[in-house]
Amino acid sequence: MTGGIDYGNLMHRAMRGLIQEVLEGVAKDGLPLDHHFFITFDTGHPDVEIADWLSDRYPGEMTVVMQHWYEDLDVTNEGFAVTLNFGDAPERLYIPYDAIKTFVDPSVEFGLRFESSEEEDAQRPHLTNAAPAEAEAEDDTDEPEEKPQKKDADIVSLDSFRK
Repeated sequence: MTGGIDYGNLMHRAMRGLIQEVLEGVAKDGLPLDHHFFITFDTGHPDVEIADWLSDRYPGEMTVVMQHWYEDLDVTNEGFAVTLNFGDAPERLYIPYDAIKTFVDPSVEFGLRFESSEEEDAQRPHLTNAAPAEAEAEDDTDEPEEKPQKKDADIVSLDSFRK
């Protein structure tokens, strides 16, 4: 062994694997109980696939909520794809795990935050004890008429989680 143990990189991979495992369970069985996710990701990441109007509106980062309305969740080893409804306009998103900045499940006060320091290019995960979210969501339109039991995807500001 020429160098030390890179615990930061090992934790990075482990926490991304945790997100993958959670999403695989949701893809198979749906969201249990009151669980829901606030997922913030880097919209400028080269492998992110979102509609142009979303990347124009959120040029740095975007937070999506997976709770009442989501479809076609497809989880892979590199990332996940999901269809969310933005103001009665379903949009398919692909989010690689490496683009995720935060993953929060406020129903159980669980959260992960991935940060990068100026000295290091690799992101370092941090476990956080997230308080239940009472974030203000942008609501541009009414509920979709075709599926009234489902709620539009919410885009929230991370400022509501920061202390």
